[in-house]
Formats: sequence, C-alpha cells, structure tokens
Amino acid sequence: MQLWEGVRLALGYIRSEKLKSFFSLLGVIVGIMFLIVVVSIIEGIDRYIRDDLSSMVFGVNTVSVQRSRPNVVDGDPISQRRAARRPWIELGDAEAIRERLETPALVATETNVGGEVEGPGGRKLENAWLVAASPEIFAIRDYGVEVGRPFSQEEAGRGAPVAVLGKGAAELLFEDEDPLGTTVRIRNIPYRVVGVIEEQGSMLGFSRDNMIIAPALSPLRRIVRRRDFVGQVVVQTESPESLREAQAELEGIMRARHGLRPSEPNDFDLETAEESLSFWDTISRVLFVAFPGLVAISLVVGGIVIMNIMLVSVMERTREIGVRKAIGARRRDILFQVLVETATLSGVGAVIGIGIGVGLTFIVRAVSPLPAAVAPHWIALGVVLGVSVGVIAGVYPAARASKLDPVDALRYE
Repeated sequence: MQLWEGVRLALGYIRSEKLKSFFSLLGVIVGIMFLIVVVSIIEGIDRYIRDDLSSMVFGVNTVSVQRSRPNVVDGDPISQRRAARRPWIELGDAEAIRERLETPALVATETNVGGEVEGPGGRKLENAWLVAASPEIFAIRDYGVEVGRPFSQEEAGRGAPVAVLGKGAAELLFEDEDPLGTTVRIRNIPYRVVGVIEEQGSMLGFSRDNMIIAPALSPLRRIVRRRDFVGQVVVQTESPESLREAQAELEGIMRARHGLRPSEPNDFDLETAEESLSFWDTISRVLFVAFPGLVAISLVVGGIVIMNIMLVSVMERTREIGVRKAIGARRRDILFQVLVETATLSGVGAVIGIGIGVGLTFIVRAVSPLPAAVAPHWIALGVVLGVSVGVIAGVYPAARASKLDPVDALRYE
C-alpha cells in the first residue's frame, strides 16, 4: 500500500509541477536517451559484422590463404619489412591445394581491385569492383546468377574474356537493354557478358552490386595482379566441423610449397571469419564499456538534480511529515515513501528517455548506413539505471525526512 501511495504522490507531483519536473528529470532523460542510441548503434554494428559481414566477406565455413592479413602489417617497421619479404600467393599454390587437400572442399582463387568499366554508348562505371576468380567463387560467396550463367570451367581454363556483372553495374552500363552477349571494356579490352548476379545489397554503405567477375586467367589478371600471383586462395569445407582439419592440411601444404623448415614461422596467413572477428571482439568490448560509461555522466548530473528537488520537497512537506509521525508513522515508513517517490520520478524520466532513444535509433537506421538495432536487454538496463539513480539520489533526502522530530516538524512554518 505504501508503494502505490508513494508512486501516486510522485505522479501527482509531476502533474502539478510540470516545468519543475521536466528540468529535474532532464538529466535522466538525456542520459538514458543517449545510452539507448549509442548502445543500439554498437549492437547493430556488432550483429552486422558477426552475421552479415562475415558471410559476405568470408563466406560460410571458409578459410583463406593470404600473403598477410591487413591487421598483421601494423606501424612496427620490423613487421612491415618482414611482411614485405613474404612470397606472393600463386595460381600454382591453388592447384597444389586442389590436388593434395584430402578434406572435401571447394577451392577458388580470388583477386580484386578497383577500376573503370565502359559499356555501350560510352556509359562508364567508375570505381567498379573488378574480380579475377575461378568459377568456384560463385558457390563459395553464394553469388546467385539472376540472368544468364556464370562462366564455365572450360572458359576459366583458357582464360576467355567473359564477365559476369553485378546487378548495379548492369543497370548503370546497360540501363534497360539486355546485357547478355554484349561487351564491356576494361582497359580497352572487350569482355563478353554472360550473366548478371542477383542483388547483393550494400556493405557499411558501399554497394556490392558494382562488381565485374572474370576468369582468373583472363586478361583481367594483368590488371589486378602481376604474372601468376593471386590475392588469396579461398577454401570452403562442407561443414564447420571439418574447417579446422582443412586449415591444418592447408598449413602443411603451403609450408611444403614454400620449403619452410620446422623451426621457421609461416610466411603466409590462414584466415577464417572467427579469427578475423577476434579483433572486433576486443573493439566491441571497449565500446560497450566506454561509451555507456561516458553517457552515464549525465545520469550522475540528473541524480544530483533529483536529490536537490527532493530536498526542497521534503522541506515543503515538513509539517505533513510531522503529522504522519505524530499519528504513528515510523521512521522507515517515511524513508520508504521518499525513496519510492524519487525512484518513480527518475523511472518516468528513464521511460521518456528510452522512448526518445528508440525513436532516434530508428531515424539513424533509416537515414544513415549505420545498422542500428534496439536490443530488449538494453531497454531493461535503461529502466534499471533510471530507477537506481532515483533511489541513490533519494537516500539523503529520505534520511533527513525520516529523522525529523515530530514536534519540531509540526512547528515548522
């Protein structure tokens, strides 16, 4: 009964003192609002990287053989020189992997670079994503062909100048025309279009539909990489369980190819989505702790404001508290009532802040490439933080109110 009485009094105070209540709750509202917005953006990015980006960039159950990972070459001059001395990955490495790998898997080469593509009528696509790859890449990357077909093993083997376009590239270069059988030019070399890939969408705001895929042995290889070098060899196993086994085999094959002694470290890198995400794990943990911690400063300010407002409220209700104590109210009853009132005040501020924060999150997701996502546990945390701020801020006013002497309180003017 005392709980609902305290809640009723707090809500009545908010209704009667709207302006004062707004300013007293402003710190809590702003703090919870930004908490929800910040953690929703981080949560959305975290989900995107773990679920969508990992499958887009790496594929499912895949391990790639690379000369070096991007995050391996840091600012350390020794690391940079060591990475620069590493041998390039070659087409011969891919062939050796196909022949010697015992774990059932698809093996593909993939090399990409940015460039310009020219279509009929002089229409040009700048900063296209040019990919020289083997036919298996369509299955590994899950590139469904919407129109036409992927290039064949026979075309890939003889390096035929054929190309499969991304949907965005096809629409820009051909508009309403049928691209099949026509040609596009890359560095003045004509490529016959044999297919168009299904829409892939965007990746952190960058379109994945402006790609051009041609066989690894086609003339495109002179643009994306010198001689017989490739960017990476991608291996996809049939199940996640066999991925580690394939990774161990790949390491042995590549060490034998490069003539490494047992005491020598690898001069290549094997990368899986899980290993790449370990770097993001560190960043996300820092973000989830640091940003909410910074936002919580406004909650401290809001708590101080609520404490001062409640001190004024206790002073205004000194006679009322004296009457309650004179008719038998105990000290803990007064303490409980004031704490309930402060918790209700800050709880209302938290709910308002959550509502505004969720609304801003949807706006951010609609007007920007940031993949914000509202998680229920962060909403629950916002409510708990708001109520906790009220309880903590109300301890001192509640203690002062509970210690008032009934006789002195009744005499108070």
